[in-house]
Amino acid sequence: MPTGATHLMKRHDHSTLYGIPNCTTVKKARAWLAEHGHDVPFHDFKKQGVDAAWLKQVVKQTGWQALLNTRGTTWRKLSDADKAAAGDEAGALALMIAQPSVIKRPVLERDDVYHLGFSEADYQTLFGA
Repeated sequence: MPTGATHLMKRHDHSTLYGIPNCTTVKKARAWLAEHGHDVPFHDFKKQGVDAAWLKQVVKQTGWQALLNTRGTTWRKLSDADKAAAGDEAGALALMIAQPSVIKRPVLERDDVYHLGFSEADYQTLFGA
């Protein structure tokens, strides 16, 4: 058996956490996962980008309105024209690909189901912790 705490972590091959590492909510989700012994791969939108096919899959399940973060700083800094262009699914997808900071975070993919944001209660239910 390996030494150290690594043997206590449960690897989740059917889960991925997507987001931006300096986002407060992403930090909370990652901390919760680590504290509860869950090793979930992390996809950094800033470094690894946003795949259009993946984004369409998320939108198919969650709806583009739920995925588009209109409360954040990035959204508030957009021009009125850019905001208006994101008023339908195609425009919102184009904006999320160009500026991943407007994607609601984190996005947890678990067993091919996407969950938006972080709630300790929801994660306890999802991971059985």
